[in-house]
Amino acid sequence: MLKALVTALAVLLSTVACAGDAPGINGDALQARIAGSENAVVVLDVRTAKEFAEGHVPGAINISHDELEGRLAELDADRDREVVVYCRSGHRAGIALGLLEQAGFKRLYHLEGDYLGWVAASRPVEAAPEPAPAY
Repeated sequence: MLKALVTALAVLLSTVACAGDAPGINGDALQARIAGSENAVVVLDVRTAKEFAEGHVPGAINISHDELEGRLAELDADRDREVVVYCRSGHRAGIALGLLEQAGFKRLYHLEGDYLGWVAASRPVEAAPEPAPAY
């Protein structure tokens, strides 16, 4: 029991450290960058595909944190751009930021408040269209 608790605490602290290494960007600043230019920033949503379909930051791309390592090549063209990462509340974003940093991405940012903060501030949200009914 104690060993499991210590292990869990170590994992949590390493995740927090990863997220803490990337500077934060607040929702207002991100929203302004998104509105300013489509190429200004890459917004990476590391939640599940289901969560992403239910709603996400406008223009975000979705690569789940648990698929990111195997899909890094999809982001190769964006290595020199600013990449803003978010999840629901921060944990998965920390994992993703650590992987991106290890892969050589330099301009990494963590969305302050993550998706919950974005929604709480009544910022715009995109959702995937409902699938057409099967007849």
